[in-house]
Amino acid sequence: MSRKKRLQKKAEKSKKAEQKRQAYESKISSKIKKKKKKIKRVVPEGKVYIKSNFNNTIITITDLKGEVISWGSSGTAGFKGSKKSTPYASAMATKSAAAKAIDLGMNKVGVFITGVGVGRDAAVRSLDAAGLFITSIKDMTPLPHNGPRARKPRRV
Repeated sequence: MSRKKRLQKKAEKSKKAEQKRQAYESKISSKIKKKKKKIKRVVPEGKVYIKSNFNNTIITITDLKGEVISWGSSGTAGFKGSKKSTPYASAMATKSAAAKAIDLGMNKVGVFITGVGVGRDAAVRSLDAAGLFITSIKDMTPLPHNGPRARKPRRV
C-alpha cells in the first residue's frame, strides 16, 4: 500500500472519529437539563419549635404548613460538651436560625416549646431580639398522667 493511500485512510478514520464525537456530544447535551433559577419564596408567617433538653437546644422554624425553612442547634452554633446546654448557646443558635427566616420575609411566628432544659426562655427572648413578632407561646412538654408504676424506694 502506497503512502498516499495510507494517509487517505488515516484521514477517513479521523473524520469518522470526529463525527462520532460530535454525535455523542449532541446526545449528551440533549440529555442535560438546564437548571432553572431558584425562586426565593416569601413566607410572612410561621411556627417556631424549640426542643430543649438537658444537653442541647434544637430550634426549627417552619411555615404554616410545617415545611422547614431554617433550623439551628447549640451544637451547630459551635458549642461543645456542657456549654451546649447553656442559655447563651441556645440564644446564639436561635439568632442564627431566625436570621435565615427573616431573609425569607418572615415576621410573625407562633412558638411551641418542648422539654425541660435551661435554654427555653433564652431562645424565646432571642427570637424577639432578632426581630420576629411572637403571636403566641405554647408549652407542649409532655406530662405523664400517672404513667407506669414508680420504682421502689432505695434503702441505704
